[in-house]
Amino acid sequence: MTVNIDLHVHTSHSPCARLRPSDIETVALKRGLDGVAVTDHNTLTGALAVRALAEKIKVIVGEEVKTARGEIIGYFLTEFIPPFLSPEETLSRIRRQGGLVSIPHPLDRLRSSRLDMDVLEKILPDIDMIESYNSRDILTAADRRILDRAAALGKLLVAASDAHLKIEVGRSYVSMADFSGPGDFLGKLKQGIFVKRKSPFWVHLVTKVLKLCKKKGGRR
Repeated sequence: MTVNIDLHVHTSHSPCARLRPSDIETVALKRGLDGVAVTDHNTLTGALAVRALAEKIKVIVGEEVKTARGEIIGYFLTEFIPPFLSPEETLSRIRRQGGLVSIPHPLDRLRSSRLDMDVLEKILPDIDMIESYNSRDILTAADRRILDRAAALGKLLVAASDAHLKIEVGRSYVSMADFSGPGDFLGKLKQGIFVKRKSPFWVHLVTKVLKLCKKKGGRR
């Protein structure tokens, strides 16, 4: 059985996203997806909520963790990982849970949140995958050196939507054999076929406004 999985989806539990956990399954099914990895910023709350609500789709519980040097994604997590730890400690905490490690949007020059390149070079042997394509990337620099090194080390080059709004869900996804658990997932992901499509430029403006509104709302 083949399943379509979006590897990078945010819910309203991220400060810059609008997707309610209760909406995820409906939207995913409309886009032809069989599952999503929910990777909210610095929280598992949204992912756990989506998993509890989902009846027809697979849900990978993940977290996009802001480390002291940029962001790292953990998949198949069972425990929250706090932000602002060192990248090495963050990676270690993902591994202690039996999780998988991915590097989000490392090639987008406009992302201040991307992992510092010297750190990526250092931890590259210890990761599982790296986003060589992100639907939200605007100004990308295809660093063939780092991608070629990652491939040579057996790291998977993946594509993901990085969805924050309904319109973005499923813009990029992987079509792969059905799986159970992180090890099986990683093995079958190697044979997966990626569908890649850019999201419209204006989604960045919407998420910036959302983040500002949520920040102001929290101050009241």
